[in-house]
Amino acid sequence: MSGSSMDTILLEGLRFFTRDTAILEGVSAACGAGNRTALAMDGAVREDSVFDLASVTKLFTGLCTMKLNEEGLLDPGRPVFSYDPRFRFLKETTVWDLMTFAVTVRTPVRLDRCADRESAMEALFASTAAPHEDVRRIYSDIPAMILKYVLEAAAGMPFMDCVRKLVLEPAGMTETWALVPSERLKDCQCYDREHRIENGRWILREGWKAGVPHDPKAAVLQGDTGDLCGHAGLFSTRGDMVRFCRAVLDRKIVGEESLREMAVNRTGRRRANGAWTQFLGIQCYVRHPDQYYSEIPRYMGHRAFGIGGFTGNHVSVDPERNIFAVFLGNRVLNRLTVLVPEEGKGLTDYGLNPDGSGCFRWRDGEVIPSSVKYVHQKDGHFHKAIAETMNLEEIPFNSEFRIIKCLTGRETTID
Repeated sequence: MSGSSMDTILLEGLRFFTRDTAILEGVSAACGAGNRTALAMDGAVREDSVFDLASVTKLFTGLCTMKLNEEGLLDPGRPVFSYDPRFRFLKETTVWDLMTFAVTVRTPVRLDRCADRESAMEALFASTAAPHEDVRRIYSDIPAMILKYVLEAAAGMPFMDCVRKLVLEPAGMTETWALVPSERLKDCQCYDREHRIENGRWILREGWKAGVPHDPKAAVLQGDTGDLCGHAGLFSTRGDMVRFCRAVLDRKIVGEESLREMAVNRTGRRRANGAWTQFLGIQCYVRHPDQYYSEIPRYMGHRAFGIGGFTGNHVSVDPERNIFAVFLGNRVLNRLTVLVPEEGKGLTDYGLNPDGSGCFRWRDGEVIPSSVKYVHQKDGHFHKAIAETMNLEEIPFNSEFRIIKCLTGRETTID
């Protein structure tokens, strides 16, 4: 890899998550600017470690939609129903609506509570769409889950084959799979014994199986079949994710106009109470005016896009400045990942620090580390180290971030 090195500054940034706080079991990271690449890892990881990408899979889904649009095989203005009639309640909902999180899509029952793959698919095909309510959180897994079937119809091939043809092969990625080869299962990060506390319910998820997505919906729908979901389900290595980022920046996957479209804010606006909604692009996040809520780091600009994954991942790219960041961690193994306090309580009432870090005593007496709210630690440690390593300056948020543009050419400025 041209200009790559094990970077001590980046390593120190990662050690906050492993040695200092035990937020992560292990982490492997990379960043790049121009033709330079810096690498670092710490904790229980190796060069050949295979990570569950979780929602980072959505970046692949978004890029596939843009590539098929470039090739004239996908018309974003067509209704979802016209591509797959099984989505009988989405006759007025366009593919573009799903690509840009323009509507709230719901299934009649929670997919992760379905007994088997068949019943989960039946529920997904019964999805309905409605305008967003005045809420901050707009992001959802369901649009990407449906886009999988739209892309299969448009491309005339299974979704994983589509991802392989449109993304993996152009990028030279040979270590990214929906079905991890049997000889590589030993290299998979372990995501077992996840602890959660949700409104008084203590939940312990055990019985993890190597090669099965951690995401509960993908676990039901994809399992170990290799039938990739649109929202989660890919497994990859740090080396391949660096190749992915480089291919995006080199315009090997989609062209300039598609990259611009990916990074345009489609959803961010001020709510009635003055707070901001999420700032989302095409199956990704874009810069947010409040950095606390921004998945995109300060050193990336208004052409940047990226996403995080629940298992402990982050990928972001800035095609205009030729910058990328890759963070592959494991925040699940024997950790408290979610804490939704009971009414009137906060994190400190459970013995955690205000930022969600610390340790928690489970009911059986075991003391486990917490990775609650770990995403808000990335700016102060991981991204700060990248900025110092690559000598990157902060890019102020300004009005350029606030233009919504459709493929039709219409533009709207958000107040």
